[in-house]
Amino acid sequence: MSGADERAAARAELRDRLEAGLARVRLTKTQLANRAGLSRTTVHSAFQVAGPVPTAATVARLARALHLPEDELLRLRRAAAGETGHERTAGDALGKPIAEWDPHDLEVHPAGTPSAINSANARTRLVLPGYVKREHDRILAEAVRDAEQGQSRIVALVGSSSTGKTRACWEAVQPLAKKGWRLWHPNDPTRAEAALADLERVQSRTVVWLNEAQHYLGDHQNGEHIAAAVNSLLTDANRAPILVLGTLWPNFADQYANLPSPGSADPHSRTRELLAGRVYTIQEAFDSKALREADKLAQAGDQLLSDALTRARTDGRITQDLAGAPELLRRYEHATPAARAMLEAAMDARRLGVGLHLPQAFLTNAATDYLTDHDWDQLTEDWAEAAFADLARDVHGKQAPLRRTAPRPRRRPPIGPELRVAPDKGSVLRLADYLEDHGRTTRKLLCPPASFWQSACAHLTQPEDLSNLADAASLRHRKQWAYHLTQRAADFGHPIALAILGQARLKAGDREGAEVLYRQAAESGDGRTLTFLAWTSEEVGDRAFANDFARRAAQAGDPDVLFLLANRRAESGDKEGAETLLQLAANTGHPVDLTLQAAMYATIGDRESAEALFRRAADAGDASALTSLARLRERAGDQDGAEALIRQAVDAGDDRALADLGRARQQAGDREGAEALFRRAADAGDGFALAELVRLRVEAGAWEAAVALAYQAADSGYMFVLYILLEAREKAGDREHAEAIAQSAGAGHSDALAFLAGLREQAGDREGAEALFIQAADAGGGFHDPRIQDRWPFGLDPDGLPTPPWP
Repeated sequence: MSGADERAAARAELRDRLEAGLARVRLTKTQLANRAGLSRTTVHSAFQVAGPVPTAATVARLARALHLPEDELLRLRRAAAGETGHERTAGDALGKPIAEWDPHDLEVHPAGTPSAINSANARTRLVLPGYVKREHDRILAEAVRDAEQGQSRIVALVGSSSTGKTRACWEAVQPLAKKGWRLWHPNDPTRAEAALADLERVQSRTVVWLNEAQHYLGDHQNGEHIAAAVNSLLTDANRAPILVLGTLWPNFADQYANLPSPGSADPHSRTRELLAGRVYTIQEAFDSKALREADKLAQAGDQLLSDALTRARTDGRITQDLAGAPELLRRYEHATPAARAMLEAAMDARRLGVGLHLPQAFLTNAATDYLTDHDWDQLTEDWAEAAFADLARDVHGKQAPLRRTAPRPRRRPPIGPELRVAPDKGSVLRLADYLEDHGRTTRKLLCPPASFWQSACAHLTQPEDLSNLADAASLRHRKQWAYHLTQRAADFGHPIALAILGQARLKAGDREGAEVLYRQAAESGDGRTLTFLAWTSEEVGDRAFANDFARRAAQAGDPDVLFLLANRRAESGDKEGAETLLQLAANTGHPVDLTLQAAMYATIGDRESAEALFRRAADAGDASALTSLARLRERAGDQDGAEALIRQAVDAGDDRALADLGRARQQAGDREGAEALFRRAADAGDGFALAELVRLRVEAGAWEAAVALAYQAADSGYMFVLYILLEAREKAGDREHAEAIAQSAGAGHSDALAFLAGLREQAGDREGAEALFIQAADAGGGFHDPRIQDRWPFGLDPDGLPTPPWP
């Protein structure tokens, strides 16, 4: 047998062994990919005889996931690849030695102006200012020491733009550079694609550089797979030590850490697990100790630090100054009307979910309604070109407010909806990070004008961008634009957009048209989409669709949707329908949340099964299960048993159980004891306990104490507590006092005014409600920017309202 025949035979046997293992464990390849922490493409390729030989890391993961002998499969893989040794060659290693990297290629912000160029072929060299260590450097140093001693670690620094996150990571790895470590920065063709394709190839003594980690972990299609792959990398003893360093903006860190509301999808569960206990927030400003250290470096001749201290010593924002933030802000605030309109359109696009690369044609057309009529009349024919040229000028030689860029060309076949996306035509631009961050903060209550939405429909082609903007338009009551953007996203194959349009068809009675759209959406195989399809089908009463999509979502790795739907049916009295979904859940073979199962059994009246499952969850460390078990006992009339369980939950660390114990005390007539428990729960961050305290004070007639406590709650982010006061005053006929409370509710007073308007509308006072709604709109509550005219392209109906874009 020739060498080629031997390799082909080994490849075929490897495929047969994998197929046999897959059949034995009764998994789909998608489920296998989730279990092994690999992409679906990688798994499908591994099962193809004619495809490339899978990597050793892929085979090892598949062997472990299928409970197959790893050594035997690796032997077959080596034979199929024609390899004679066990080790990779140095040429296979990802990245390059740390010492060979330029920190600016790793996205460390430049500072100062380029140094002189010594020759025509020499690269412009940007000098870094001296480095001042702060508290986060200690955390990074500990991780580096662990890595040096053979332990894999991950640290993610969280902070706003230009706070020194990336520079801190660069300084931290310098001890590893001296020991020959490599650094890999996945970046080509996109960050997420590069990471997912090659994480399994990372070798020992490598730093994995995930700067701006939201581009990896937040990727809609691949983010959760990347999180799973990083976790597998960190727990693989054969590849230790590995050091993973990442940076995140605070809003993304919060988004990944927040638990979903009951009944909703959980798009970041693996990311949350990966980052738990591994993030550290970097301080935005230098403290007095850091300023003293910066002074020492400045006095020793560091001109960059000396200049920054001259400008930013008062507020301590040294890193931001070095990164050019103040000059960027000045350029924005003093820009020409046209340039400012461009920047604000770019800020709005980024904060509402458009990707990094903004088409120039989109910004040009979007900017028009940001201009006042006077500014519009002053424009010259070349106004757009002049504005772009002005915004492309560098700030201190480092950054431009809005710079031209070019997305890297794709070198791998596109997948999923991307097959239907037309390539971008014309120039694309990128907004400076600091201005993007500034826009998220200062413009969060403003709604873009009609030219923004119309330009998005006309010029944006990425389905995820269009879908995000459709959501944003709907939230801002721009329903017609939401419809057009959803349609546009669906045209490019976005699965959620297809599902939304299918839901609209189903509601209109067009089941055949809905089924076509639903099937197109389901082709993506995306668990989030299948879960959405299951819920939307349930909402319109099509249970056949709901069962099918819920089952497929469970097979894609989200079995909880079956229990949530079953619980909903049980609540509506459909015990048979609930039991059907329970049987489907049992057949998936996936582990599911014990408390979810228990709640399901409690709803259908199977108290014995519910209590057993809550007890198992509590034994597994879920303190909240004790609280749920207590509620079951309470419904059964066992008040003493319920209270004992709540006390156990409190002792186990479930601070929310304090409020339950307070309610039990309140029902027993112990008002003083109840108030003490509500106070403890409120101190632990329970907003609903604060609401109970306010209600107690209102009922007791302690109005001033209730107002003070409600304002404290609103300042802490619990605006709904303030609504208790509004409702109480409104019902008492004290409208003047109610309006005074709403108007003094800080940044959220527009929402408070809208709530009060709703109360008056319910009471039949349409005129009073309208006046308050106008006040809420004028307060900027997500309605519109008063500087701009909201033009509508479809004409107006007899009442002066925009006509809908459909018949």
